[in-house]
Amino acid sequence: MTIRIAVLNDIPVIHKLAHEVWWPTYESILSAEQISFMLDKMYSEEALKLQFEEGNLFLVAERDGKAVAFASWALTCREEQVFKLHKIYISPSEQGRGTGRKLISFVENDARKKGGRILELNVNRNNPAFGFYKKSGFELFREDDIPYYHFFMNDYIMRKPL
Repeated sequence: MTIRIAVLNDIPVIHKLAHEVWWPTYESILSAEQISFMLDKMYSEEALKLQFEEGNLFLVAERDGKAVAFASWALTCREEQVFKLHKIYISPSEQGRGTGRKLISFVENDARKKGGRILELNVNRNNPAFGFYKKSGFELFREDDIPYYHFFMNDYIMRKPL
């Protein structure tokens, strides 16, 4: 497996992978309407391009030349040196193979090099990935119900010292 920094030309790959991963990840947690809406708002090629332009960094993990996972992060609080892991999605066939841990490790190392002291993420309160994040050293920081258009994201905010 290889992990590399994504470039603008990877947007179609990230878009496709998001659609492949979101449905099995969220179909038992969110309505089909909310999944479709959020995919359109956050993972359309235009939305992804804007995220790149706003300074979000993206990774793509590939196995045997095929994209199997991606992650995105950025500095979100300069005063506290908090970096946020905005996205980390692993293809269902790739889960359990250490790919998520490798992506998080890459992000942690990059954030540390840039002076980061905290890595933060949001996870839906019903997402089984919460346990994975706990095993990866993240701790519950707070709960948040975030309005998103006509939906709510019912999340845990988790943090890990760097």
